[in-house]
Amino acid sequence: MVTTAIEARTAPAPAGSRAAARLLEMEARALLTRLGRVKPFALQETMLPAAALSPAAQVAIERLLVLGRLGLRSRVLAYLRWLEGPGRHTSPAEMQRRYTRLRLAFNNALSQFDTFSSVITQRSENETGVWLSGLDSLAADALKLPGVTMSRPEVICYLDRGPGAAIRRARTRIPGGALNPVAIIRVPRERMVGHGIGSSLVHEVGHQGAVLLGLVKSLRAELDRRGAAAPPSDRPAWQLWRSWVSEIAADLWSVAILGIGATVGLMGVVSLPSWYVFRLSAGDPHPIPWIRVRLSCALGRALYPHPQWDELARIWETLYPPAQMRPASRRTFDALLRTLPACVETILSHRPPTLGGRPLRTAFPTEERTPQELARLHRRWRTKPGEMRDAAPTLAFAVLGQARYRGAINAREESRIIGNLLTFWALKSTLVLAEICAARVDAARTG
Repeated sequence: MVTTAIEARTAPAPAGSRAAARLLEMEARALLTRLGRVKPFALQETMLPAAALSPAAQVAIERLLVLGRLGLRSRVLAYLRWLEGPGRHTSPAEMQRRYTRLRLAFNNALSQFDTFSSVITQRSENETGVWLSGLDSLAADALKLPGVTMSRPEVICYLDRGPGAAIRRARTRIPGGALNPVAIIRVPRERMVGHGIGSSLVHEVGHQGAVLLGLVKSLRAELDRRGAAAPPSDRPAWQLWRSWVSEIAADLWSVAILGIGATVGLMGVVSLPSWYVFRLSAGDPHPIPWIRVRLSCALGRALYPHPQWDELARIWETLYPPAQMRPASRRTFDALLRTLPACVETILSHRPPTLGGRPLRTAFPTEERTPQELARLHRRWRTKPGEMRDAAPTLAFAVLGQARYRGAINAREESRIIGNLLTFWALKSTLVLAEICAARVDAARTG
């Protein structure tokens, strides 16, 4: 007997398939129910206006999550239609396989939500939320370079445990494969609020800036060329500089923007047991901590010539005397120190295509951030504190870092000033935005 195509489509499914289909249909509908319970952040997070994300950042995040939920909802509904139609005649294993793919997509959607949930929820914390908004302003300012045009993403900050900061860069993949619409910087809670917060934050901004300028790839090629021309005994050191180029570029960004405050902040992060400070870890993108501080001092000395950099390097050597390093590592350290000046000059003289042939050192606002100028500004701002609030956030942090290092302010005074500045910047950005929105509304009414 021959079964026609029409009969095959209308024939009842085997009992085992019907039972599996009923079970998986209930599970799929449960996914839809739970998906419907995921509300936009704008409907569930309470925060002061001054603590809120910038509208551009919030819109970008909500758009990503809404589109993800809509896409997942469409996939679940399509699966239910398939179960009621052609899927009735497939094996339970095939039904389960398709459902499993939906469930993984659902978990990815929740992971995307969680990625931003911890960031946004902290905006409701008393005082902390406003400070985070102020840090957003600091991060945005750190991504600006004089005379350099680049497409800068929104940057948002949040606090977490641990001594170091981290960044989830904009336009990188997040769970589910979507592109992250904003840069998210995790700031160590233990650094709130003091001199170290600026160093950690601007270093992470430097990772985003280095990508926008294409520095990692071009610098790596430059260091390759320099290493190939070096004596054989120095080539392993150049290979290490090359492998660390991403972190070196971020450290350069921090020192160039904040001056000596960046290096002192770095020292705070890597002040760990000596076995760690002298450790060379294969595959670690970070320079050996002891060398990293020396490199930061060398970059600062090249950008902002002043005896303070040699002084700080000597202090570092008294804290971690080279005699503490293992004899087996001595040759590597000697080669790194020997090639350090040439490495710094190679980096600062590098001419990435994105700068139109300009040396990298010219991309940063070095003229207004020399130690002498920072000290002068601090003396002036002591009598005119309003000028500090109106200055660029990164300049204010550079001045405070210089003053802290020279002992012109103590830790308590610094913390008080930084807390006040973060609050002021958060309020200022909120009021400026409100004025812009009000002006557009008035123009629309009278237009």
